[in-house]
Amino acid sequence: MNNNDIFKKLRVALQLRDDQIEDILKLVDFRMSKGEIGNFFRNADHPKYVGCGDQVLRNFLNGLVIHPRGTKENPKNAMEVIKQNQAEVKNKTTEKPKTETKPKLSVKKKPFNPKEKKTTPKIQVVEKVQYKNGKNKKS
Repeated sequence: MNNNDIFKKLRVALQLRDDQIEDILKLVDFRMSKGEIGNFFRNADHPKYVGCGDQVLRNFLNGLVIHPRGTKENPKNAMEVIKQNQAEVKNKTTEKPKTETKPKLSVKKKPFNPKEKKTTPKIQVVEKVQYKNGKNKKS
């Protein structure tokens, strides 16, 4: 099992998104973009796959300790942080993006009457078409 597998399993077990992992790494002053983080979670045969080094995993684990507990100067209650993260995940999945809808124009329609028939003149669209399929026949 390599560092990438450990990182993937921690991400799944803790239900972390890439932006949350980025924030956790910032807690220990280790800057990394979402794209770079996403490359760790790719398949090994993918062209943009990057092996997770010991330094990245070490900094992530150190940040993971600080994330729920806080620092010595500013301690946090771990259960409150966990509940807050779960609420954020729940809100992200249940919220649908609001789209602006235009007000519908009210058009008065006549009620349907099956006995009433509309008469439209039948127009012949194609007239006198010759199909030339196959070989010419000799008479």
